[in-house]
Amino acid sequence: MEISARNQLKGTVTDVTLGAVMAEVTLDIGNGQHIVSVITKVSVERLGLEPGVEATAIIKSSEVMLAR
Repeated sequence: MEISARNQLKGTVTDVTLGAVMAEVTLDIGNGQHIVSVITKVSVERLGLEPGVEATAIIKSSEVMLAR
């Protein structure tokens, strides 16, 4: 996948907390650093996000998206 956003942080999913509609996903991006994103539960399921899966946090303006 190619994307124009330059602020990309690759990491490994360490935790996924599912709510009724939204989910909180934590990525370990190395050096003891973590980044947390709140995305829809549907997106978590569609991307197959679960602990151990590699993903990329894509930061654009005030929004953080995840890609796999």
